Amino acid sequence: MSLPLRSERIRIRGVVQGVGFRPTVFRVAREHGVRGEVCNDGDGVLIHAWAEASTLDAFVEALERACPPLAAIDGIQRAASGSSHPPAAFTIAESEPSGARTGVAPDAAACAACVAESLDPFSRRYRYPFTNCTHCGPRLSILTGLPYDRRHTSMASFALCEPCRREYDEPSDRRFHAQPNACHACGPRATLVRSDGRALCTTTLSQLDDVDATCTLLKRGEIVAIKGIGGYHLACDATRAEVVQRLRERKGRDRKPFALMARSLEVVRRYADVSDAEQALLTSAAAPIVLLHAGGAESLPSEVAPGQNTLGFMLPYTPLHHLLLRRMERPIVLTSGNRSDEPQCIDDGQARARLGAISPYILSHDRAITTRVDDSVVRVMAGAPRLLRRGRGYAPLALRLPPGFVAQAPSLALGGELKNSFCVVQGDTAILSQHIGDLENAATYADYRDNLELYQKLYQLEPTRLVIDAHPEYLSSKLGEEWAARAGLPLQRVQHHHAHIAACLGDNAWPLHAGPVLGVALDGLGYGEGGELWGGEFLRADYRGYERLGTFKPVALLGGARAMREPWRNTYAHLLAELGWADFLMNFEGLELCRFLEQKPLAALGAMLTTPGLAPLASSCGRLFDAVAAAVGVCRESVSYEGQAAIELEALVDTATLEHEDDELAYPFTIPRLGGKGLRYIEPLAMWQAVLGDLVLGTPRGVMAARFHKGLAKAIVSMAVKLSREDPERPLATVALSGGVFQNKTLLEQVAARLSAQEFRVLMHEQAPMSDAGLALGQALVGLAREQEAQQRS
Repeated sequence: MSLPLRSERIRIRGVVQGVGFRPTVFRVAREHGVRGEVCNDGDGVLIHAWAEASTLDAFVEALERACPPLAAIDGIQRAASGSSHPPAAFTIAESEPSGARTGVAPDAAACAACVAESLDPFSRRYRYPFTNCTHCGPRLSILTGLPYDRRHTSMASFALCEPCRREYDEPSDRRFHAQPNACHACGPRATLVRSDGRALCTTTLSQLDDVDATCTLLKRGEIVAIKGIGGYHLACDATRAEVVQRLRERKGRDRKPFALMARSLEVVRRYADVSDAEQALLTSAAAPIVLLHAGGAESLPSEVAPGQNTLGFMLPYTPLHHLLLRRMERPIVLTSGNRSDEPQCIDDGQARARLGAISPYILSHDRAITTRVDDSVVRVMAGAPRLLRRGRGYAPLALRLPPGFVAQAPSLALGGELKNSFCVVQGDTAILSQHIGDLENAATYADYRDNLELYQKLYQLEPTRLVIDAHPEYLSSKLGEEWAARAGLPLQRVQHHHAHIAACLGDNAWPLHAGPVLGVALDGLGYGEGGELWGGEFLRADYRGYERLGTFKPVALLGGARAMREPWRNTYAHLLAELGWADFLMNFEGLELCRFLEQKPLAALGAMLTTPGLAPLASSCGRLFDAVAAAVGVCRESVSYEGQAAIELEALVDTATLEHEDDELAYPFTIPRLGGKGLRYIEPLAMWQAVLGDLVLGTPRGVMAARFHKGLAKAIVSMAVKLSREDPERPLATVALSGGVFQNKTLLEQVAARLSAQEFRVLMHEQAPMSDAGLALGQALVGLAREQEAQQRS
């Protein structure tokens, strides 16, 4: 005797649209004899199911095991539906329109099956640059709305041919409801044109197609603009120094490293060391740029990554790239399609207007990019992959709120000024946007505004509160203030370094009620209390608040913002603060550094120190790096991008000195108190005496760089030990490391290892960047925690 059928509504939330989830539900339902239907709606996937109770239990368990590669289940809710009329079979229904509260999948690298088809002469998709299926291809970059259906993408204008329609409609096909599905007959096409609009005969370059013709141009030493998934790139042969330098000059990118693409891991390994963890990243569905040690048997020209010992490699992540590099046995530069500091171009008009003077050729296609998405950048540090830039392949994957947070009304955190991203909080998830960039650039700020509107549309977002950085001059803060005033929304301001630590806590799923940690936030500059400038902070912090326990020594920024662009100003300011100019001259007059500084307008700089606003004090670890780098002769005069001096100083580090030299030779710091009884601070006087002494002795720069990194790590850990035990009734056993300075692999690994040796639990970023690119996540979590606390009090 059969048992009665049970009717259930099964709601599945997460990244479950456009990733082959409904076909999986269909297949698993058929295998278990479940009747009913499945559809997409604004909340995710909704299943109406009829079966015996035990069968439904087995069905749901099987769904969790059978989750497709790009899917991520955040939650499954089951409820009796009360319907007594089961259908005859299980079907896939049309999507239901409703408010959007589901996850959006990031763009994914071409899967092995699609690449194989594109390279197979017997496939109908042979050499088709836009081959994809439900397991790969564009997502966010073509999306215009939710639910994720073809009509809500830029593929809506391409009508499926009959063979593609059959694939799209067949539940057993891997292209079932693959929204970008297309082929030569019905889909987008790649076209190679001249930037100046003149005619181009591609048959003189290739007998195959325009993509292969582009390969010929690259092999000939040309620069080509290439339209990809999330924007245009500029490409050239990375092995030809004169071509790479020409690209630098035309793009206006002085020394910032270029990203590289190679057709295979074998090519990458000719130029760089690749660990198992790094290989896994390169070959993952996210396919990010991975920073690798340049230790291969062959070398690339220094023009690719000046002053670096790392190379940023990625593998082909679209069929177009696989086809482009089919005949290319060496790496290509593949850098953002823009002039320096501008946002990446995403349409043909922009490309012709802004890239025409850089590249005489454009390989374009007629599938519109709706959302600009930069390549992600990852570096394996301290034993784990750590996102430095969150873009293609990762954004906008949602992060679950840490334990203890409860669902609140939607909120929006607007991020910082540099490396901006913003964060949407809905229900129990936080959605950190893709990398936007530096808002001080007008075009980037306009792109920021456009992306805010897009996310509001995608997620049907009407925020009930806004969260901003405490800095009153950030454009993101000003926007938040105007928005809050206009819409009558509550506005919360979060201190910059508190947001950094909160982002690290959230990235590590630190529970809301787990208690405070010792947060170490090291960066360039952030707005502190009372208008002070902070940048090297030790905080007792949780999500709700913080207490400043320690800092770096505040030193004058001579010329304000100019000190961030001219590292020698920081060297001079430190020497004045530590030794005084007269003592420095008396003891180190023979140094080349002394002769260099004597050529500068020292009288004018001295006047700045007594003029309000021209030389504000800043406790900045980033500026300390600049000062030391300039002292040893690295980027002394100026930098062309943020963090350049510190990055090139790290690249100099002599590994043998770092790993084997006695710790006693590391540059020393002391930890007194400000004014004798105030905050503990890291005092660099002894470090400067050691640096100057090594300059007198002619010590190699690599040895000096290693001694500085090791000495600074020791000082940070000594400060952590002192502060963690300062209040015996409130000891701190966990340390959270955040801020852009910790993108320095040498410093991060030195600090983390030494903290672990002192039996601290160490929290570090992984999914949210440690720089200001992750700031919005911390802002959002602080805002939520404060709101939740206020509700509990009321």
